[in-house]
Amino acid sequence: MNQKSILIIKLGALGDFIQSLGIMRVIRQAHPTDKIVLLTTKPFEKIATKSGYADELIIDKRPKWYEPLDWVKLSGTLNKNHFWRVYDLQNNDRTSFYFKLFKPKPQWVGVAKGASHRNTSKDRTSGKAFYGLVQNLSLAGIDDIAIDTLEWMKSEKSFVKPQTPYVLIVPGGAPKHPHKRWPKEHYKDLCGHLNAKGFLPVLIGTKDDKEATDFIKLHVPTCLDLNGKTDLFDLPTLARASMAAVGNDTGPMHIIGPTGCKTIVLFGNKTDPKRHSPLGGQVVTLQKENMADISVENVLGAVFN
Repeated sequence: MNQKSILIIKLGALGDFIQSLGIMRVIRQAHPTDKIVLLTTKPFEKIATKSGYADELIIDKRPKWYEPLDWVKLSGTLNKNHFWRVYDLQNNDRTSFYFKLFKPKPQWVGVAKGASHRNTSKDRTSGKAFYGLVQNLSLAGIDDIAIDTLEWMKSEKSFVKPQTPYVLIVPGGAPKHPHKRWPKEHYKDLCGHLNAKGFLPVLIGTKDDKEATDFIKLHVPTCLDLNGKTDLFDLPTLARASMAAVGNDTGPMHIIGPTGCKTIVLFGNKTDPKRHSPLGGQVVTLQKENMADISVENVLGAVFN
């Protein structure tokens, strides 16, 4: 059997990468005997490797326009593989330019001008990125695509999950998007109410979220503070055993949502939940023009509804 080389392109960001995993899985299933290569970026190397959806990775350094030698190197790397088909799961100006680097042109599933399987539907970007990619793949005859529930994301730590019923709290987010954070004072009040109802608040975050988690822990000392003690592979394990999760529009919520955990995500006026909320059967979004106007009572109602 003649083995073909298939390229998948997905560069980031975290939430979009997680949403793309179901797409990568079905591409793997559609090409069971072909060699699949994933072009991605360094932050997603471990997730991509652990998923098993690609046979090989190419790490894209995303060269700048003033780095001609890096462009030549990237072009050579892409062309030496003689890809038969490319699935562009990024679909932005950068990857549309990558299409121009190929000589000769492979089959291309995406939105780049000149693509053999080009999605020009205006509906492609009306909802979550996942559903636009589902549209793209249908043009290549690939259907029946489900989200990835991340069963393969196993914790590599031996920490013991709390025995008390608990709720995951994700009060942080990207430092460059402070407007996407519900006030830490609201999270503090939420955790106090959860404690009173017999639920242990479990705080999740990184060093960028330490101000918020320290503040909550100071005022609700019975919280379990796991800031800095977990990584992305711990989240599905914690989520599946939790009663619910509450957090901002941030990457970890995109990992929690697909597990089936009741996931309450809080939005302000800068992002649209219809496009940017996590995938998952029990995802609930709450939105106000000013995030601070989302009341603690509304969040509690979503948790216990």
